[in-house]
Amino acid sequence: MKLKIAIYNVEWMRRLFDKNGNPITTGDEGNRSQQLATIVSTINPDFLGIVEGPDTLVNGSKTASIQLEKWANHFGLNNNFKGVHGHPSNGQQELCALYDSSKIKVEFTPTNSSKNQFDQPFLVDTTNRLIKEQYKHYRPPLELTIKSLTNNHFSKVIIAHTKSKGIFAPVDYAKYEQISERDRMRLYAECMSIRDKCDEYLTTGNNVIVMGDINDGVGMDFYENRFSKSAVEILLGDLWEPEMILKSVLPKPKWTSNGWKPSSSRFRDRITEDNINVLIDHILISQGLFSSNSKVWNPYLEKDDIVIQSLSNELKNASDHFPIVAEVTAA
Repeated sequence: MKLKIAIYNVEWMRRLFDKNGNPITTGDEGNRSQQLATIVSTINPDFLGIVEGPDTLVNGSKTASIQLEKWANHFGLNNNFKGVHGHPSNGQQELCALYDSSKIKVEFTPTNSSKNQFDQPFLVDTTNRLIKEQYKHYRPPLELTIKSLTNNHFSKVIIAHTKSKGIFAPVDYAKYEQISERDRMRLYAECMSIRDKCDEYLTTGNNVIVMGDINDGVGMDFYENRFSKSAVEILLGDLWEPEMILKSVLPKPKWTSNGWKPSSSRFRDRITEDNINVLIDHILISQGLFSSNSKVWNPYLEKDDIVIQSLSNELKNASDHFPIVAEVTAA
């Protein structure tokens, strides 16, 4: 089975719905919502992982799934789109997904019997000092299972939005350094937790897809060199267990005068105030899966792609991230 999958950080999608969870259709929010719908319609994915989706209330009176389905229906997207969500986050940016129910089944399948539950505190040693610290996912990663309509297993999926390492408050240099190290350790801890879950899946014969906004890349900044690791490399796995390694659907990024290529977002440098291209959104797949036609839908870089260029205005204005799209086949 071949599936077209995508991951998209849609930037505060909750703002595109009213207090009752209905899509806003007028003003700036209505316009941006239409732009997002046009992008998703053009991608036409079988499975779309969404970061910063609409909010889910703990009492269940409003959920990301229901709002996504209302949104898809309102803007005339695939009539077979169904929504799925998991544990509510502590904030207002949810992890969720849309999928084509005429092609696949997708279920929220948290491994509650495991010692590693994404909605519970966990212990990890982030500093290699044989001392475990307690952490908790701010946004519990979304554990899903994709199956064919005949219930044949395709893959486990983990959608993640790991801790941002951005510092937005005015601070002096000493405080900036302290917060940077703290945030980096939390980022590592969250990815170690996700990697442990990947190992559980892989050792029981499952294919695995990890996708989301990881807020990190491979060898991209001072702290990754300082700590000799990155969050993405933690997710990829151990070189001494090659059969367990995850692989990116994208090629290794290259440094250019404007930052990294390919890139899924851009941020203003705190010191130089330059805009720097970054690759912080990822789709990683296990050895039993193969990818093709993988691309970041970045109109600034994909100058020769007619489809992406036809959506240039929408892609530049609908979100501060660009979607990653890939076709994935099971061995």
